[in-house]
Amino acid sequence: MFYVLWNLILLLRVCGDATKQSYACDPRGDTAISALPFCDRSLTDEDRVEDLLSRLTVREKITQLVNTAANVSRFGIPAYEWWGEGLHGVAISPSVNFGGEVPAATSFPQPILTAGSFNTALWNSIGQVVSTEGRAIYNQGRSGLTYWSPNINIVRDPRWGRTQETPGEDPKLTSIYAVYFVKGLQEGHYDGSQTPNIGGPKRLKISACCKHFTAHDLDNWKGYDRNHFDAKVTIQDLEDTYNPPFRSCVEDGRSSSLMCSYNRVNGVPTCADYNFLTETVRNTWGLDGYIVSDCDAVKVMHESIDYAFTAEDAVADALNAGLDLNCGSYLSTYTQSAIGVGKVNSSRIDAALYNLFLVRMRLGMFDGPTNQTYGSLGPGDVCSDAHQELAVEAARQGIVLLKNRNQTLPLYRGGQTTLAVIGPNANASHVMLGNYAGVPCKYITPLQGLVLLGIGDYDKVHYAPGCLDTACADIDHIPHATEVASRADAVVLVVGLTQEQEAESHDRKTLLLPGHQQDLISAVAGSVLPGRPVVLVVMSGGPVDISFAKADSRIQSILWVGYPGQAGGQAITEIIFGDHNPGGRLPVSWYPEEYTHIDMADMRMRPDNSSGYPGRTYRFHTGPMIYPFGYGLSYTTFAHQFASAPSAVTVPTLQEQVCGSDGGPSGKLLCSEKDRGTCKNSMFTVSVIVQNLGDRGGNHQVLLFSSPPRAGVNGAPLKQLLDFQSVYLSPGAQRELVFSIDPCRHLSRVKEDGSHLLDAGAHIFRVGAIKHSFSIGA
Repeated sequence: MFYVLWNLILLLRVCGDATKQSYACDPRGDTAISALPFCDRSLTDEDRVEDLLSRLTVREKITQLVNTAANVSRFGIPAYEWWGEGLHGVAISPSVNFGGEVPAATSFPQPILTAGSFNTALWNSIGQVVSTEGRAIYNQGRSGLTYWSPNINIVRDPRWGRTQETPGEDPKLTSIYAVYFVKGLQEGHYDGSQTPNIGGPKRLKISACCKHFTAHDLDNWKGYDRNHFDAKVTIQDLEDTYNPPFRSCVEDGRSSSLMCSYNRVNGVPTCADYNFLTETVRNTWGLDGYIVSDCDAVKVMHESIDYAFTAEDAVADALNAGLDLNCGSYLSTYTQSAIGVGKVNSSRIDAALYNLFLVRMRLGMFDGPTNQTYGSLGPGDVCSDAHQELAVEAARQGIVLLKNRNQTLPLYRGGQTTLAVIGPNANASHVMLGNYAGVPCKYITPLQGLVLLGIGDYDKVHYAPGCLDTACADIDHIPHATEVASRADAVVLVVGLTQEQEAESHDRKTLLLPGHQQDLISAVAGSVLPGRPVVLVVMSGGPVDISFAKADSRIQSILWVGYPGQAGGQAITEIIFGDHNPGGRLPVSWYPEEYTHIDMADMRMRPDNSSGYPGRTYRFHTGPMIYPFGYGLSYTTFAHQFASAPSAVTVPTLQEQVCGSDGGPSGKLLCSEKDRGTCKNSMFTVSVIVQNLGDRGGNHQVLLFSSPPRAGVNGAPLKQLLDFQSVYLSPGAQRELVFSIDPCRHLSRVKEDGSHLLDAGAHIFRVGAIKHSFSIGA
C-alpha cells in the first residue's frame, strides 16, 4: 500500500465525528426493502446474496468492486470502506476514524516481537482483543469490519523494511501464527484442538485477510521496487517456503480473505495469475471469502509495468484470474468498458460480488441493528485494563535476552544509587509502535518505565540521548552522554532503528546501527567504571549487526525488544529489574554486515556452491550468523531430555514417493488415499522432559527441530522447525511435553519439482543442545 497515502491517512483519520453505524435491512427504515428476501434471516446467506445480486444493475455491481464501495440507495445499502488495518491493534486506516468515545485502541507489539514468544495462546488472545475493539469501534460508526491483516510473508532477507510486520523467517512458525491470530480475529478462542470448521464460521466477528500472496519481500532496494519487481522463484521454494503460511491461513485458519501482492512471480503479476488465485487459493485450498488486490496493484499492471496493454486488459486480467476486490479505482473506472469490448463476462462480476456480499452477510451487515451478535460491544470494551495488561504481557514474552555475561541482569533495586539512561530510543514513544499502528491508549517509554517502575526515585535517573535521533548523524552529543555514564552505578543504553531506517517502501542497505550509534555505545561503555553494569537494549524490527557489542566484555547484557507497543517501557523495565524472566526467542536470524553482499533480489532459498551463494534463513544459510533463529537466554537454566522417541520408524510405502504434488506450482500436497492412510498409520509421538534447574520461575519455549539424512545436500534443509510449545516452570519444576509427528508431513523434504519425498535413513531430532537419532525405513 502506498506509503505517501498512509502518511496522509495518519493525519486525517484521527479527527472528525461520525454517526452510529448504519445497516442494510434496517426495519426502522423502508419496510418494503426490509421485506425483500435478501433481508430475510431465515434464509441461508447464500440464498440472500443470490437474491440481492439478481436485483442490482450492472453499474451498481461495478461500484462494489473497489474498496470504497458506493451505497445502493434504492435498496438501503450504505456505502462501505473495506480497507481496515489490525496488524497489532486497530490501526489508523481508511475505515477507522478514532474520536468521540473511542479516541484510541490497545496497541500491541509488532508481530516480529510477539512471534518471539512462540506462544499460540498469546497470539490467539491478541487476535481476540483486536476483534473485540474493532467491533466496538464499528458499533460507534467509526470503522468497518474487514481488516487486511495479518502480514504472513516470509522474511527471506533481513534488510526487508517490513520485517517488523511479520512473524519472521520460518514457514512453520509463520503458518501457526497465522492460524491462531486469524482464529482470534474471526472466531475468538482457539486452542488448536478444535476441528477446522470447513467453510469457516457462519458468523464472523471481524474478517481477516492474509497478505501479501506470494513471494513478496522486497519493497525498495538499489533500483528494485515492489511494483516492478519480477520475483524469479522455483516451484521448490514456492512449495516449502513462500506458500505454506498462506495455505495454513486459508485451510486451517479459515481466513475469509487473501490479498495478492504487487510483484510478479516468474513474469506474471500475482493479481493476474489464474493458477495462483483460482486454481490454488480458491479451488485447491478452498478459500471461503474474497480476494483483494494490494492497493493500486491492478493499475500497476498497465501504467507501471506494461503487462497489460490497456486499462481494460488490466481489469480483465485481474478479474478473470479470480480477483474480487480492487483496492484502488481501476475496476470502478474500467470494468464497464472491459465488459463492452468482451474482455470480461458479466458472470465473472457476479461471482466476485457473490464472494464480497457473502462476507458482509457473515459479518451481520444485512441483519439490521437489532440482530447483531456483537452489538453490545462499546467504548467500555476498548482500552480496558485487561487489554492493556495483555499488551504488556505480549512485550514481556517476546523480548529476547541475547547476552548476559556473569548474570549481570537482573539489576537489583537499591543496589545502585544512580542509573544512566542513554540513547536515541531511550525516551521513544510512537517509535515503539512501529508501522500500521493506531492511536495507543497510553505510552510508557523506556525512560518512563525505568523512572517510575525501576528505581522509583527520579533524582537517581539521569538521561542523555547521545544522539538527536536514530540517524545519529554527528558526535556532538556523545561527550555529554559519556559524562553522565561515567558518574552512574549502572547504564542502560537504548538504541536501534525507527521507521526512518526500515519501513514499507524502504528496505535497508546495511545491517549496521545507523550513523554514530556504534561510536556512542563504545564511548559510553568505555566511560563506565570497571565492573559496573552496562545494558544494551536494541529496539528494531529487523536484525542488526551488533557483533561488536556481543564481543565487548564491557557490555555485559543485551536485550532485543523489537517495537514493543504502547507499554514497551514497562516490559523492558520489568525484565531489567527481574520482575519478569525473559523467555523470548529470535524469530529471525541475525547476520553480520557481510550478508549485505548478497543480492537482495535473488529469491533462491537454497545455497549454490558453484557461485558462492550462501542461501537464506537458518534452514539453508551456510554463512556466518551472529545469533541464529530460535536463540534466546533466560535468568534461569532449563534442561531437556528425550523421555520417549522411536529409534526406528517404518513407512511401508517408502520405496515410492509417499506424498506427491499435483504437478504444478500451486504446491498442493496430495497423497493418494492409500498413502494418506499409510502416513497416518505411521504417526508417532516424541516426548521431551523440560526441567527448571535454577532458582527463578520463567517461560520456556521448547522448539523441536529435525534434520534429514544428508542435511544440506541436494536442496535438503540443514534443519527445520517441526513444532514448538511454550511452558512456564517454577524453580525445580519439570514438565513432559508431547509432540505428534506425521512423518509424511513433518519429515519429508521438497524436491525440485515441488513433490514431497520422505528419505530413508538416519534423521535427527533436536531440542536445545540435545539430539536424538532415529531411522526411517520401509
